[in-house]
Amino acid sequence: MASSSSFVGRDMAVDLGTANTLVYVRGRGIVLNEPSVVAINNNTGGILAVGSEAKRMIGRTPGNIIAIRPLKDGVIADFDTTERMLRYFIQKVHKRRHLAKPRLIICVPSGITGVEQRAVKDAGYAAGARKVFIIEEPMAAAIGANLP
Repeated sequence: MASSSSFVGRDMAVDLGTANTLVYVRGRGIVLNEPSVVAINNNTGGILAVGSEAKRMIGRTPGNIIAIRPLKDGVIADFDTTERMLRYFIQKVHKRRHLAKPRLIICVPSGITGVEQRAVKDAGYAAGARKVFIIEEPMAAAIGANLP
């Protein structure tokens, strides 16, 4: 088994929020805090912008460009867009795109269904994660506050 230090910089914790997504990287702290917004060209389906850049486009784009918030009430409302947004954030954090196969811990609201949890996990794998773990937000908050 590899030592835990071999994973420093590749382990990530992601808080996929309805308004903002935060990414924590072991050894570096919170490295990304961006709006959970994706701008898509309706004609081609291509992503034009993600995060802050996409949020700036809201209300300022032609009709063929739409800004999507892929999460509603903390759960995935648009799987494909969530996966693409997550992939973008992983690539942004790990500038060496082809080598980025992180282990992900993704926070989810407490009380979501098993199907919703599975969708989050599947989005993590589809975005390129090597391993995906799910943790409920209250537990993540307790760990972050160093509670026993």
